[in-house]
Amino acid sequence: MTPGAEAPGPRRRGRPARTTATEGPDARTRILESARTEFAERGYDKTSVRGIAKAAGVDAALVHHYFGTKDEVFAAAIELSFEPALVVPAILGSDKDGLGERLARFFIAVWENPASRTPLLAVLRSALTNEAAANVLRGFVLSRLLGRIAEQLDVPDPTFRAELAASHMVGIAMLRYVLRAEPLASADPEKIIAMVAPTLQHYLTDNSSPSPSTDPDGPGHPSPSTDPEGPGHPSPSTDPEGPGHPSPSGD
Repeated sequence: MTPGAEAPGPRRRGRPARTTATEGPDARTRILESARTEFAERGYDKTSVRGIAKAAGVDAALVHHYFGTKDEVFAAAIELSFEPALVVPAILGSDKDGLGERLARFFIAVWENPASRTPLLAVLRSALTNEAAANVLRGFVLSRLLGRIAEQLDVPDPTFRAELAASHMVGIAMLRYVLRAEPLASADPEKIIAMVAPTLQHYLTDNSSPSPSTDPDGPGHPSPSTDPEGPGHPSPSTDPEGPGHPSPSGD
């Protein structure tokens, strides 16, 4: 070291130094796009924060700075596809008329777009086989999407109804885009929307609440017989001599 020169200070942990390669207005965007690609190509288990950082051309510390853990990067990558802050108000609209159609149209449009479908396929597949991925997806869907929609529903059991609607749409995604079941896989998106929208509308806007059965054994169970001998047993005769016995003469 040259005499009189200052000794280098200790290296700091955490956020890397600001540079044009790792900082700037699009650094976060690059990380998210890389995360979507990595999760789509490698799945949840094989994707790492280091791999995401390398693909984005940034230091891994910057990924942690913006998003924290891999789970949080995963959740942010899902949000990038759905953008709930923008789409939830559009789905809810100014009134409840057409709510089911708006939800169906948005959902199908997201899956029909190749740019968003590829990472969503990876997300769905990862959630089926990895509990951590399932927890992230479940938390995102329940809090960021369904939670916001349920808050605005003027119906009994709004969260339950919103989850019913989501289960309907996730089932379509599984059959159409993951399993490729025909004829659903090749059906026109408009046909799917037209047939699904009324059901979603019913889930989300019908104010009636199903009445529980008054029969403790459930619907379809035969009502209990008032005959102490049980159903199908001949009613007891009022004749003290028993059925088929000649009535006593009145003479």
